[in-house]
Amino acid sequence: MVQRMSTTMHDVAQLAGVSIKTVSNVVNGYPYIRDTTRDRVLAAIKELDYQMNVSARNLRSGRTGMICLAVPELSLPYFAELADSVIRAAEAVGLTVLIEQTGAVRERELELLSGKRKHLTDGVIFSPLDLGPEDRAAFDVDFPMVLLGERMFGSGHDHVTMHNVEAARAATAHLISQGRRRIAMIGAHLGEQVGTAALRTQGYLQALEDAGIAPDPALIGEAGLWHRADGAEAMHRLLDSGTEIDAVFGLNDALALGAMHALHVRRVSVPDEVAVIGFDDIDEARYASPPMSSVSPGREEIATTAVQLLQARIAARGEGWTPTSVVAGFEIVVRESTGRAGAGSDLRARTL
Repeated sequence: MVQRMSTTMHDVAQLAGVSIKTVSNVVNGYPYIRDTTRDRVLAAIKELDYQMNVSARNLRSGRTGMICLAVPELSLPYFAELADSVIRAAEAVGLTVLIEQTGAVRERELELLSGKRKHLTDGVIFSPLDLGPEDRAAFDVDFPMVLLGERMFGSGHDHVTMHNVEAARAATAHLISQGRRRIAMIGAHLGEQVGTAALRTQGYLQALEDAGIAPDPALIGEAGLWHRADGAEAMHRLLDSGTEIDAVFGLNDALALGAMHALHVRRVSVPDEVAVIGFDDIDEARYASPPMSSVSPGREEIATTAVQLLQARIAARGEGWTPTSVVAGFEIVVRESTGRAGAGSDLRARTL
């Protein structure tokens, strides 16, 4: 049916047999409405082909109904899947997500914090990667923001992150429990003091110490970027060095998948000769050959919590708000690449 120019919320309410307020609640995603009532309103909206005047609503509320998710790069599977999770969490509460890709470039991250585009959205979920403690003042923004990752620097914003040290320690401990002693780690950022690589390296070293295994610098594979190609290149370097290796811990799944590809190319059997585990539990991990063990870092919890915190801060309008820090739980998902799970199966352990 072609929408009449005069179609209003009142028309929808009259057809559905409800109040205009009820129609407004349905349109705006208010959760506490009976399913039968919501169905009647949605049916009336469809029949009348009613389109809400979003501009008018925004003028009244002072809000856009949109939030921004700013991540380093969507070519990294973790951030692509995180974006999907954030979009679904936002849709559940009636919000639309605008994706901003910073490229992990300092200038672009600072530009995001400058608020030049804040009129487009009501708030930001931001995963900074290239900013450091010297940029602390840049985080003093006048718009709602939730930070992801490790680069907080005492900024006073809500913060959602993962158990990087504990999860990396558990991943390495899993390899040790399989009898592996020459465990390579791929993805190190040598000299990094603050950041995901530094924390996961810390967890790796702690697990070795727990098992009485002396760390060997020759087993540390550096990779500035964390793509599959970088993992493959680091793995080839380790193999070319002649260093004895019986397991690999990739600091993310892309690195681990690249390492596993290099092992296949070099005709090194996984897991018989070298076991492999990654971090992030991206969808591709379970379809690798063999299916790859990984750390599941609580991506859905991170996305849902970040959206909820941002929504609450938007509603609070900056008044009486105490910043909250949430660390999502993790699991070690054991598959065939470390030699324990049966074909097609996932074994999950150690949830925090």
